[in-house]
Amino acid sequence: MNIENNERLTQIYQFYGILLTDTQRKYFSDYYFDDFSLAEIAENAGVSRQAVFDNLKRTAKLLEDYEAKLGLADNFAAIDQGLDSVLASLNEDNKEQAILKIQQIKQLIEEN
Repeated sequence: MNIENNERLTQIYQFYGILLTDTQRKYFSDYYFDDFSLAEIAENAGVSRQAVFDNLKRTAKLLEDYEAKLGLADNFAAIDQGLDSVLASLNEDNKEQAILKIQQIKQLIEEN
């Protein structure tokens, strides 16, 4: 797995982690947040390394499926980016541009 994919999964996890089983959350947290190796997680859980790998792979797919259906992480990112743009416009004393950006954010929220 590459770094961009890992970052994406950890972002999506923030939205959908609560929907996972305790075991899925534990393995995910140990691997992605605590930097445990597959072998360390397997030893702690009393399962094979392959079982941990398979669980993490299924969990990643599940998280991606949730995001594909619900889009919470992508919507949050778009709103966050829009708010940064509003702040930049206000810092530049461009109130008209800030109002336009706020209207775009409002429309995004209403569509979702």
